[in-house]
Amino acid sequence: MELNGNGADCGEDALPPPPPTIPPNVIPEIVKKKWDRLPMARRSFGKIGQKIPLLTNHFKVNCTNLDGQFFHYSVALAYEDGTPFDGKGIGRKVINKMQETYREELGGKDFAYDGEKSLFAAAPLPCNKFEFTVVLEDASLSRNNRNASPDGSASPNEADRKRLRRSYRSKAYKVELSYAATIPMQSIASALRGQDSENSQEALRVLDIILRQHAAKMGCLLVRQSFFHDDLENCVDVGGGVRGCRGFHSSFRTNQGGLSLNIDVSTTMIVRRGPVMDFLIENQKVGDPLDIDWVKAKKMLKNLRIQASPSNTEYKISGLSDKPCNEQLFALKKRNGNGECETHEVTVSDYFVNHHNIKLKYSGGFPCINVGKPKKPTYIPIELCSLVSLQRYTKALTNFQRAALVEKSRQKPQERMRVLNDALRTNNYEAEPMFRSCGISINRNFTQVNGRVLPAPRLKVGDGEYFLPRNGRWNFNNKKLSNPMKVERWAVVNFSARCDVWSLVRDLIRCGEMKGIFIEQPFHHIFDESPQLRHAPPVVRVEKMFEEIESKLPGVPNFLLCLLPDRKNSELYGPWKKKNLAEYGIVTQCIAPTRVNDQYLTNVLLKINAKLGGLNSILSIEHSPCIPMVSSVPTLLIGMDVSHGSPGQSSIPSIAAVVSSRHWPSISRYRAAVRTQSQKVEMIDSLFKKVSDTEDEGIMREVLQDFYDTSGSTKPEQIIIFRDGVSESQFNQVLNVELDQIIEACKFLDEKWSPKFVVIIAQKNHHTKFFQAGSPDNVPPGTIIDTNVCHPRNNDFYLCAHAGMIGTTRPTHYHILYDEVGFSSDDLQNLVHSLSYVYQRSTTAISIVAPILYAHLAATQMGQFMKFEDLSETSSSHGGVTSSGAVPVPQLPKLRPNVCDSMFFC
Repeated sequence: MELNGNGADCGEDALPPPPPTIPPNVIPEIVKKKWDRLPMARRSFGKIGQKIPLLTNHFKVNCTNLDGQFFHYSVALAYEDGTPFDGKGIGRKVINKMQETYREELGGKDFAYDGEKSLFAAAPLPCNKFEFTVVLEDASLSRNNRNASPDGSASPNEADRKRLRRSYRSKAYKVELSYAATIPMQSIASALRGQDSENSQEALRVLDIILRQHAAKMGCLLVRQSFFHDDLENCVDVGGGVRGCRGFHSSFRTNQGGLSLNIDVSTTMIVRRGPVMDFLIENQKVGDPLDIDWVKAKKMLKNLRIQASPSNTEYKISGLSDKPCNEQLFALKKRNGNGECETHEVTVSDYFVNHHNIKLKYSGGFPCINVGKPKKPTYIPIELCSLVSLQRYTKALTNFQRAALVEKSRQKPQERMRVLNDALRTNNYEAEPMFRSCGISINRNFTQVNGRVLPAPRLKVGDGEYFLPRNGRWNFNNKKLSNPMKVERWAVVNFSARCDVWSLVRDLIRCGEMKGIFIEQPFHHIFDESPQLRHAPPVVRVEKMFEEIESKLPGVPNFLLCLLPDRKNSELYGPWKKKNLAEYGIVTQCIAPTRVNDQYLTNVLLKINAKLGGLNSILSIEHSPCIPMVSSVPTLLIGMDVSHGSPGQSSIPSIAAVVSSRHWPSISRYRAAVRTQSQKVEMIDSLFKKVSDTEDEGIMREVLQDFYDTSGSTKPEQIIIFRDGVSESQFNQVLNVELDQIIEACKFLDEKWSPKFVVIIAQKNHHTKFFQAGSPDNVPPGTIIDTNVCHPRNNDFYLCAHAGMIGTTRPTHYHILYDEVGFSSDDLQNLVHSLSYVYQRSTTAISIVAPILYAHLAATQMGQFMKFEDLSETSSSHGGVTSSGAVPVPQLPKLRPNVCDSMFFC
């Protein structure tokens, strides 16, 4: 065996080595957990409903080389001194340069690099191991930085000379490639036959990596499998210096129709490119740079990349100077006539005038951009800095920005189809060498699929009236609510909302009477907030309001109508809800009245009636009752979701909500149990929480007890679980971790009790869309697809239960992971469809089953409680850190008994 000139280890043959043998005294580590339960296979297809031909944004993929293989090589990157680093950021540049420099040594082979630690080739490289030295010109040192100020340790001339020398003394990197594994393309064919395996997932991952590399070569911003071009035509302004950048999601999928490429429109948020000062003025919504809050600016700019003029050198922002440019001093070293080094203190502003002949026009009185290190800053005047393009904005959007994004980025079905066709042509995947190497070609036509339109369920309202919704919608004109409640002992609270409050009250009472709700006159005193309190902290404003309520009302009211000044996410909302629900047990409805009419008031009354324990409409089969497999056997329906908070809210824990049905055989009444858990943890860890041999403080104990109490002392024999927010990689955890907790909770109550379970995952975060060929309209409500683009083996279907009025309808993708009950496909699909019609807050079918949407509402509303608390104080009250060293999770306050079983979240 010999080493070639580049350190490549080439044996007599270049084939990959056999897998290493395990010494007899070594126990291999178990990498993959063996799960007890796996997703079930499809038993049958649905048949009910009117057939409808559709198109979908999956493009058929032909592969002529299924007998081929992918060769996986591990990539280790290091600096010249041997210090390793991960590939993020500069890795692609290094590998591209390696391929360009050592193409002959690599056998002229094409390969795909994942940007981190893996590289894949369609044919074996000449050797199993390579070691290369790659010389790469450092982008930040590629030009003479004549505009940068000194770093405080060298004279301007000396500093410039050093930079000039370094720009030609490019950086060297070490790259080590090592053969790791072979992935047979045949595994994709196995996956298409329903024989999914680790190899098939890896093969699909390689194809997706090729897509990413193809986009990277085109200069795109990569966000997982979504790619964004630097094109102003694809950007929409949403305010605050933020743009919505439209790009494309691309990924390979195996389905019943074969291998397909799923392409869809995708949007990410980017910061406005151009002068930094312009961005800050727009971001902070100020008219004058003098009004900029520089503390906020420093936080906003950190880690963004700028281009400094006139050299066009790129830097990453590390911070801002402490003082303005015309006051910020540094030590300038110069040689005198005797050749001795002298140090003078000069300002950044004077330095640029005297040494670069750059007179600052306006930024002398503002902080400088710091692109150096904390102990060795390098300052550049802000007016010489411009933000470069395609930089992601990862902070939470305001309500205004979110509304602007939706308004400006919506696309009707035909427009979306045109855009996707253009994307497929522009991406030109036929030119990708890696695809040609493995014989992959992509059809340019949308895939044809067969769908069915399920009939809408009949609804029952008041006075024994039944009706059929039309186009997924209905109204309560000349109709009474199914089970209207009385509104008694109530009052109105006004936090500075501008409206005629007494006129609103009169109209609400009149409208309620038309719907069958008796609303007595409120307490005569309207609680108007004092103008002096309008700028006080939200918690103080709520406390003062309750002091006034307590002083003027004869006891605690049953209901409070709260008028807020802001339409969305008022800062008062969280403290107000917490005070009412957790401390007093008062049902409350918040509104921000702008245009008040009968339709608006009816929508408000729907929420009030549900919160007070009433029902607005129910399914006729629920009233009969004759829901297949549900009405005849005590059945508990559960909706589960975890809310992780917005970007930037790193101190707020995740919030798990479990919503459960009550009063069986009803499937329209629900309650919620909500708990906090560690940040960004998706699996719910408090379903079963044994604290002693006789005590369980978990969510399911609460859920099961409530079902027993409200369903004639009957325990559920069937439990149907709807789970939201999990990806396919987490299905086994839901089936084995979360379901195990639920089973333990049942066994803890009664060892002999063994209910049957159904587990269904609902996904909205996917990229499959459906279109009517030749029609400008969205697919009709009730459209269901369980063939062709669905999984080759597993039991899944797409359902568009709602009427898509804006943009292109997004279907919900349901995965039936587990079914011990034995539902037929039609019965289960009809149940899911019907559960989109029992949402008490609206008069439309919703896009996802009601238990899941209720769980999302409950988690979000209770999350508002945490938003306004001092979490550091909460943590210290729990004892700082636990014995295991973990920071304890702040707990939510418990709701008062008279509201915790209500639909307070409605």
